[in-house]
Order: sequence, then structure tokens, then C-alpha cells
Amino acid sequence: MLANIGFPGLILILVVALIIFGPKKLPEIGKAAGQTLREFKKSTRELTEDVTDEIKDAKEMIKK
Repeated sequence: MLANIGFPGLILILVVALIIFGPKKLPEIGKAAGQTLREFKKSTRELTEDVTDEIKDAKEMIKK
């Protein structure tokens, strides 16, 4: 669904956000969204590493 937005749709979303939040608040919202996305990626990466480690440990236990 989001893949079909396109460039004109993104421009429209940015204009509406600028009207709603104003030019002073928009950078703060962008920064908060970036930090949230960064933290989400970090958590996802850590979870993936934990699961991978558990699978490796289980395979080693099976071999013994």
C-alpha cells in the first residue's frame, strides 16, 4: 500500500504536515521519528542476533 504513494503523494504529505505542525515543529518531529526508527532497527538487530545464537547453540548441543 505504501509502495504506491509515489513522489507527488510524498510532496502532498509533506505539505499537509507542514501546514498542521508548522515549520518550527517539523524538524523536531523528523528528529524524533529518526531516533525511533534507529532504536527499532537496533532492537531488531539484537533480537535477530539472539535468535541466531540460540539456534547455533542448539545445533551444537544436537551434535554432541
